[in-house]
Amino acid sequence: MVSQRPDIKLTPEEQARFLAESKRCALATLDKDGYPHVVAMNYVAKDGAIWMTSYGKAQKVLNIRRNPKVCVMIESGRNYAELQGLMWRGRCEIIDEPSAVQQTMRAMAGSVAAASNVPSGASSSVPSGASSSAPKRVVLKVTPEKIASWDHRKLGGRY
Repeated sequence: MVSQRPDIKLTPEEQARFLAESKRCALATLDKDGYPHVVAMNYVAKDGAIWMTSYGKAQKVLNIRRNPKVCVMIESGRNYAELQGLMWRGRCEIIDEPSAVQQTMRAMAGSVAAASNVPSGASSSVPSGASSSAPKRVVLKVTPEKIASWDHRKLGGRY
């Protein structure tokens, strides 16, 4: 029997569109005992990576400092026939520079605003609460080493 997995893979163009349209992901790190630690995160995709911010003392950041191997999953769909997703396995770089945090926060705010059809002058503003927390935050940059994707809509009911 031939696997149908190749039939449901997202093309590179579909992956780029899916990444740009989605704004939330699940980030999985490994804790000190080797157990998965999964958290919901907002992100922006740019330059072939997923960029997020977090408090520097958060558990996920401590986990990444210990082991930079992470997994990011972005998914959509309510029932099996609608499921779409990307799973990136890769390495996470922690960037401690305040200017990088501000730049990433602006990009994320612009990305969310664009998806919400907010007029372009308002898209680059960072909420004041987030902006004031920038000195305590870091950037998490995930670069993929292995990508899996799926679009069950391509099955056309064959499941």
